This record gives sequence, structure tokens and C-alpha cells, in this order.
Amino acid sequence: MADQLFDAFLLVGFGGPEKREDVIPFLENVLRGRNVPSERMLEVAEHYYHFDGVSPINAHCRELLAAVTVDFAAHNVDLPLYWGNRNWDPYLGDTMAAMKAAGVKRVLAFPTSAFSSYSGCRQYRENLADAVATVGDIEVTTIRRFFNHPGFIEVMIESAKAAMDALPGAKILFTAHSIPNSMADTCSYTGQLQEACRLVAEGAGVSDWSLVYQSRSGPPTQPWLEPDILDAIRTEKAAGTAAVVVQPIGFISDHMEVMFDLDYEARHLAEELGLPFLRAATAGTHPRFVTMVRELVAEYVDGAPARAVGNLPPRPMVCPIDCCPRPAGRPTAVVAGPGGQLPPSSGRPGGGVR
Repeated sequence: MADQLFDAFLLVGFGGPEKREDVIPFLENVLRGRNVPSERMLEVAEHYYHFDGVSPINAHCRELLAAVTVDFAAHNVDLPLYWGNRNWDPYLGDTMAAMKAAGVKRVLAFPTSAFSSYSGCRQYRENLADAVATVGDIEVTTIRRFFNHPGFIEVMIESAKAAMDALPGAKILFTAHSIPNSMADTCSYTGQLQEACRLVAEGAGVSDWSLVYQSRSGPPTQPWLEPDILDAIRTEKAAGTAAVVVQPIGFISDHMEVMFDLDYEARHLAEELGLPFLRAATAGTHPRFVTMVRELVAEYVDGAPARAVGNLPPRPMVCPIDCCPRPAGRPTAVVAGPGGQLPPSSGRPGGGVR
């Protein structure tokens, strides 16, 4: 049935530099059209230089693609697999051209983002629409966000339990990427995060936990989601907390934000304060997470029921037209059409993204 509905599976990554010379061009791609001071960009560049300019995110995408390839083959999912990034090589436009050359017409895309926000949902669809516009005559369906899919929650519970076993008596601080309050006010990001954290804490048997944020990048005058992880660590120390486990629930793999902001900055601060600290594992290529990818594909290919746990329903298979709107002040690239579909921004006939 897969060959009747879709011709290919596309893993959509954020992208990241793989050498020092890549860092500034990569950050310029990421920040294009955003009101981020140049000094903040250079500050973030130093995070990458700390690791010789190499982000782990591309390596993770290669590993995830390889694991999903094996899983698809073992379960007779007959879809060729491709990979494209929003902000670095392999770019989505190049991958779309390769798919077009191979005769692909209908693509099922899996963005590596569990939660709904402009940056984690609509912007992926806009970037896909721009990539489609460069080739035309390809239809892309984006797989729904999966913050409450049992495959994601179960992996996070296992991770939390392992960390708590290694550091008994700790409080869990769940972290996610901060976003501007104005963006958070128009999407379900914080509600989804609170629900996912609650599910993981309950599953791990933990009652003492908080949701905090990290990695803000906007100007100081712009309100972003708080508290920041570093402020939270100071607060926990002052409150007499015995130890902290930090679980980056907002990230599915060890991004640079995890490696630098948590494994380096947050850990060093905790050490300076004398507060025992342990960072819990991300989902990465955990077998249950890989299985989740196949289960999500089955919703679109085979009509399998959408799976979700907790108090919130699964996200719609096709994003509503008002889902995760573009923040005020961002330049317009593409706009939603009927049914929430995002057409090619160039206006070329054929193709589209939903």
C-alpha cells in the first residue's frame, strides 16, 4: 500500500556545522530574518568552537536514518529514505531535487521536532514548501508532532528512571528550548511540554519536578519563556535541593544546546555551587523511538489509529490552517492555503506541503 500513497520517506533535520569554517555561515542561515544581535550570534559561535566547530546533530540524523532504514526493512515498509536539513548540508532543496530526479511524487516527511511551535512545526512546513518550489510537482505530507506518543514518552520515562537511579533523591528539571512569549502565546508549546513532563514524571515515580527553559537567543528586551536553567539551578541550591537531574525533554537528540548549555554550562555551574548534577539521556536512536517513527508512518500509509497517552489528544494528521502562526515581524515566505496546505512560495503549479 505504501507505493500507492507515498513514494518516499524524508527525514527533516535542523542541520549543523561539521567544521569550524561552517559555523558562521550556518548561524547566518539559522538567524536570517530574525532580530538577533550580532554579538549574540558570535557568542553562540563560541559554543560551537568549544567543540571545534562540530555539531552532533548531523551525525545523529545519519544514525537515526540508518536505524529507521533497518527497521523499515525488517517490517516490510517499502519506502526509499531520504534526508534533508533546514539550515545546512544536505539542504532540503538539494534533497528535493534528488527525489525529483528519482521520480518521487509523494513524500512523507518526518521533522525531528516533538512539540508544536512556529520553529518546531510551521517553519518546517514553510521550508519544505520553499524546497518544493525549486523543483515543482512533488507533494509533501508532514507527520504530526509526537510529544504524547507512547514511543516518545516511554523512552523518556526509561531515561528519567536511569538518571534517578544513578542520583537518588534528586529533583528533575525538565528543559526545553525557550521561545519568545509572543510565539508561545499563539501555539500549544507550553501546554504540550507540561503534559509530557507530567507523563514522564508520573511514569518514573517522581513527584518533585519543574519545567525550565534554555538557550534563548533574542534581544534582552524581548520576553522569552522562563525560568532559565541556570537561574533554576541557583534557585534549587538556595532552596536546599539535594541534587538535580536535568532531562532535555524538548530535544530528541544531543544537539549543541544539550552539549554546551547543559553538559558544559549547567554542569559547571552546579559543580561551582556544590550541587550534584546529572543530565539524563535524550531519545536518540533508542529502539522504541525508532519503532515510534514506523508507527507514525503507519498512520499515514496504512490508516493505523493515532496513538497518544495522557490527557491531550494526538495532534491532527494535517496541521490546522491556524497552527503555530508566524511571529509578528518575521518576513513572510509562504502562506497557508485551504485546509492548512502550504503551497510553493514561487507559485509554480504542482506540488505543495501539508
